[in-house]
Parts: sequence; structure tokens; C-alpha cells
Amino acid sequence: MRVATSTLYHQGLASMNNQQSSLLHVQQQLGTGRRILTPSDDPVAATRALSVSQAGAVNGQYTTSRKQANSSLGQEENTLQTVTTTLQNIKTLLVNAGNGTMSDNDRASLATTLQGQYDQLLGLANADDGNGNYLFSGLQSGTVPFAKNAAGGAVYQGDTGHQLLQVDVSRQMETGNNGSEVFLSVTANAGYVLKGNSANTGTGTYSAVTVSDPADPLYGHSLTLTFQTNVGTGKMQYSIMDNTTGTAVGTPTDYSDGVAINVAGVTFAVKGTPADGDTMSAQPAQQAGADMFANLQNVINALRTPINVGTNQPAADANLQNVIATGLRQFDNSLDNVLTVRSSVGSRMQELDALDTIGQNRDVSNAKTLSDLQDLDYAAAITEYYQRQTALQGAQQSFMQIQGMNLFQYL
Repeated sequence: MRVATSTLYHQGLASMNNQQSSLLHVQQQLGTGRRILTPSDDPVAATRALSVSQAGAVNGQYTTSRKQANSSLGQEENTLQTVTTTLQNIKTLLVNAGNGTMSDNDRASLATTLQGQYDQLLGLANADDGNGNYLFSGLQSGTVPFAKNAAGGAVYQGDTGHQLLQVDVSRQMETGNNGSEVFLSVTANAGYVLKGNSANTGTGTYSAVTVSDPADPLYGHSLTLTFQTNVGTGKMQYSIMDNTTGTAVGTPTDYSDGVAINVAGVTFAVKGTPADGDTMSAQPAQQAGADMFANLQNVINALRTPINVGTNQPAADANLQNVIATGLRQFDNSLDNVLTVRSSVGSRMQELDALDTIGQNRDVSNAKTLSDLQDLDYAAAITEYYQRQTALQGAQQSFMQIQGMNLFQYL
């Protein structure tokens, strides 16, 4: 077989180029520390590495979302902590307002102090995150949550939605609570609230109401007590109307000062001397007014109304005591609700910490998988490097010897 001289040159050059390319590839692996420089090096491993890298990027986005959610919840918690302190201050002032030795001027001064607490509470309800996004507006984050109407009352302008963030693969988390949940709600187990009637002319006042039998068929119904003298016996009696069904509950019962009244699974007592036609209501807390701004304004208005004048001062004093008692009960419920919301915020922040731990473990796992797929085995690579170097040197030396062979040298 005849081999042309040009063929020898081409094959020798191709062999050296191949060996040099292989050596360069190993050099690049050693320089980058990566086993896979192009997908063709290991198509299966390259595909898996791409998938793991994408999973890591998604996990990084979840981490960013958790940081944002944690920041939002932290701001809400700080605000709610101040709201809690404000509500506790209001309760203390309401207890002081029940002091029967106070004059009209004293009560007016106390009303002014409560008005300051009202304004502080309204400011907290309209708190923002420092970037113009209000904490308690729901999805309407650019809208001031509470604004005063023409009558001076606070009106909620936000909605009942929640900002959601995807904080993990299958977990969307609420990053805040809307104003309706915090300032206009009570918990489901808030029980009943007793209310008097400002038109009452007697001196009847009520005690705290307690739940005695939540399984009672009438529990949760709105009730009205009406006092009326029995024309036959001359004794004061009370009758109870179920406002939910529009029917009377039982028959008129003789009234006894301070004796417990058990009805619809709740228990309370009335003291003093009610007058004919006086009424009191017992309503589930959700129906009795859960708006803490309106409830506080009612107490402020009552304290500003003079009672040490006129001919029926005892009745006015009794009505004021009932308003204060109702306000205390309502703010007990409001405080319980705020504490419940704070507990929910704390639970979500705790969950974010747990998800962060899971995310960090996932990052470690992804990094290990990528290392197994991509990282270079330096011992094997260095060994291969010397092998390729020796092979290149051999190709070069053999080419030099072959190209130096010539028949004319033997003539």
C-alpha cells in the first residue's frame, strides 16, 4: 500500500491537534474546578445540574419572600404591641371613670384623656411600613385604613383581603391583617355584652355577664329585659324577649335586687331599683358592637355629659355606670381579639423560622448534588493531565521521526 507523504503530515498534525485539544480540556477543568465544561461532556449530568440549579434559584426566591414576609409581620407585631398597651391604658381609665366620687369636671378631664387615647389608637390603625403602604388596609395598601366621617367617627376604608406571599413550595402566607380583623372584630368566644338604655329612669345597674351553659338552645340569641310593675301584686317584674326569634322567653319573673338572672346560657345580676319601662339588652359580642373606636367614643360622650344637675341624678348616675360597665366589657373583648391576632402573627413568624431552616437544608442538599455532578476530582484530573501531556509529547516526537525519514539518506 502506498502512503503519500502529505497523508503522513495530515495524520501527524491531526494526532497532535487531538492530543493538544484533550490536554487543553483537562487544563480548563483544572482551572475552573468543574468536570462539566460543556453539556457534551456529560449530557445526563448537565441536564440534572441545570435542574438542580433552577431549584436552587427558586429556593432563593422563597428565601427572599420569607424575609419580606417576616419584615411585614414584624412591623405589624410592633404596632400591635403598642395597640395592646393603649387598650390596657383605656381599660385603666375606664375603671377610674367608675369612681362615684368624681365630679362632672373630673369626668370631663378624664374624657379628654380618653380622647387622646382615641387619637393614638387611630394613628396606630393608620400606621404604614415607611414606604407609604398601610399595614391594616388589606389589599388596598395605598388607602388610609381609617378616616373620620362628618360625625367624627372612624370609618374603615380598606377591604377584608390579605396580602399573600409564596414563602415555600406549597405555602402561601398572609403577611398582615386587615383593619377590620384588628379594630372592628372580637373573638368567636367573646360571650355576651350587656347594655343599658339611656332613657331608663330607674337606678338599675348590671354586673358582669358570664357564660354558664353554651349548649343552651338560646345561646347566641339577642335578648331584651323589660321591667314592669305587676298591677296585681305591686311587685317589680322583668320579662325577657328573644329578639332573634321575636318570642318571649318564659313568663314575667319577680325582680330581686342582686339575684342572679340565668337565661340563654348566660348569667348576670341587676342591682338597684329599675323603673317601669326600663330596658336592658344582652347581646352576643359580635352583635353588640365590636368597633373599638365607636365604643370608646360612646364612653367619651357619656363622660362629657353632666350628671350632677337635674332632678333625676340617681338615674343619670346609674346610666353612666352602665355605659362604663359596657365599655369595660367591650374593651376586654377588643384586647382579647388583639392578643389573638398577635398570637397569629407570632405563629406565622415562627413558621417562617421553620421554613428558613428547611430552606437552608434544601440549599445544602442542592449544593451537594451540584458538587457531585459538576465538581472535578483533582487527583483523577491531574493524572489525566500528565497522561495527555505524555501522549502529546509522544505524538510530537513520532511525527518528527517520521517526517525525517527519507530514502535519499540511504543513497
